[in-house]
Amino acid sequence: MSPRTKARLLVFAASLLGRLPWPWLYRLGDGVAALWLRRNARESRVTRINLELAFPQLPVAEREALHRRILRTTARQALETLKLWTQPTTRNLSLLREVHGGGLYDQALAAGRGVIVAAPHFGNWELLNQWLASRGPVAIVYRPPDSEVGDEFLQQVRGVDNVRQVRAEGPAVRQLWKALKEGGAVGILPDQQPKAGDGEFAPFFGVQALTMTLLSRLAERTGSPVLLAWCERIGDGPGFVLHIEQAPGQIADADPRLAVACLNREVERIARRDPSQYQWTYKRYTLRPPGSGEVNPYEEREWAQRPA
Repeated sequence: MSPRTKARLLVFAASLLGRLPWPWLYRLGDGVAALWLRRNARESRVTRINLELAFPQLPVAEREALHRRILRTTARQALETLKLWTQPTTRNLSLLREVHGGGLYDQALAAGRGVIVAAPHFGNWELLNQWLASRGPVAIVYRPPDSEVGDEFLQQVRGVDNVRQVRAEGPAVRQLWKALKEGGAVGILPDQQPKAGDGEFAPFFGVQALTMTLLSRLAERTGSPVLLAWCERIGDGPGFVLHIEQAPGQIADADPRLAVACLNREVERIARRDPSQYQWTYKRYTLRPPGSGEVNPYEEREWAQRPA
């Protein structure tokens, strides 16, 4: 069976799951979160380590409560995304209760200099992608999964009108440059750890994190404006508020160290709005500054957390 056929079967399975009513879907997500917690799954272990690094002054009881909320929202977001991927975009966009700053995006596109959308892993970024695509073509940078089937699955579920997926690999810069020069939009998730040598270290929640320079280099060299954007979950049901803001000018500074420091400050500011909606299951701090003597914080800590 070819990867494309296997991916189609996965899409079909996702569509069946996506037909569940929202309350049922969220209850299922709560069950998944409880299972992660009970089995001390990878999602639970990595989240706990990240919270220890990012919020060392937070009392243990408060940090554990935040840990449980994060697992709950993460599991819900995963199932929520399957539903968003497999039902009509118009129905998905009806979940947006408010849109703040939509005019900024329209004005940036109309100016014809291209626009870079920096979208942190906060709330539901897949719904943001669909909103951007509803305004016109957009090139989305993504890191392909190791599995060929997984990559094909993403191509199929994200392959809606006006969305072009660009693999975060060597040729990506040329494709993004061309899109911006033609006055188009580029969407980048700026809080993914790049490969060693492809970024600069800057503080993120008080811890040095290797941060991509791709976004700042594109902005500095093309003159395209940078907008920060996120879909924030509101209430306990399927409702969101979309936010779009102008990024500080320093995010495009010619000095990459200043640019990535600005980028991290902005992502952290957004994440602090509601830390439970940020993606803490991601190993953000694996690579350490050269010569620092620091080690990968996940190796020893995660091993110590594993059940006996």
